Amino acid sequence: MTAFVLGNGISRQHIDVNTLLKLGTVYGCNALYRTHTPHVLVSTDRPISTTIQESGYAHKNRFYTRRPSPESGAQSVPKQYHGFSSGPIATGIACNDLNRRIYLLGFDMGPTVVGKFNNVYAGSEFYKSTDANPTFTGNWIRQLSTVIRDFPSVEFVRVCGDTTADIPDFQSLTNLQSITIGDFVARINTPKDL
Repeated sequence: MTAFVLGNGISRQHIDVNTLLKLGTVYGCNALYRTHTPHVLVSTDRPISTTIQESGYAHKNRFYTRRPSPESGAQSVPKQYHGFSSGPIATGIACNDLNRRIYLLGFDMGPTVVGKFNNVYAGSEFYKSTDANPTFTGNWIRQLSTVIRDFPSVEFVRVCGDTTADIPDFQSLTNLQSITIGDFVARINTPKDL
């Protein structure tokens, strides 16, 4: 089975989420629910996760958070990843769901080309402004590396764009490869290659 885990780095703006929803299981994070309904949504920051639960989203959709509100329909994140951030947790859930190939999109882990906060939702509610300094990514790198090592038989593919940082820590992960957005688009246009 093939899965697509969507981080919110701006490199994923080049990919049509609706197309991915037809090609495999889509795991998303935080404000993705504003415009799309992934198969699985994860949110760990309390303000936005509370808003998602209060909206009724979790009654109709598979949603994970650290502290589910009673009767909200939300599920607790897997125990082994309880302290992790949304993207690494979503990746861990995709692994627990027995997906064998997992594409990581929007896991930029670096600033925009002008050195600012890299997030498709920058400037909206619960997010820093577009001119804010970049977010520290060390925790995300460590957490994602842990998940990838936890599942050595899963093939991980990081889809890279102009704002995707080169992460030296990832080079030792033998079950992680990187491809360009152009290569990924070619694959989704020929689904047998996924």
